[in-house]
Amino acid sequence: QVQLVESGGGLVQPGGSLRLSCGAPLSFFSMYSMGWYRQAPGKQRDFVATITIRGSTNYLDSVKGRFTISRDNAKNTVYLQMNSLKPEDTAVYYCNAQRLSINYWGQGTQVTVSS
Repeated sequence: QVQLVESGGGLVQPGGSLRLSCGAPLSFFSMYSMGWYRQAPGKQRDFVATITIRGSTNYLDSVKGRFTISRDNAKNTVYLQMNSLKPEDTAVYYCNAQRLSINYWGQGTQVTVSS
């Protein structure tokens, strides 16, 4: 069992910012690529951003230039800095850890963008 612990969601106005955090066990974190996915009501879970062990990143086109994924290996934590938030960014955001065919998920944190 690997527990990914997410935090940082909430309610924000359009144009605002939030930072999501996801912590993982020490022995685990350095071996897995980490990422964020989101699921809006009535929709499937979609990729948002990933970061490899070496720090290479990949983003969903609609969040490029607004979201930044980063990882702090000393703190076993991955972050998603979200700026210029839009109502369409509203979703439950899930932390993901992936290595080969193995995937682990966090419990999800709600992000609501609304005026």
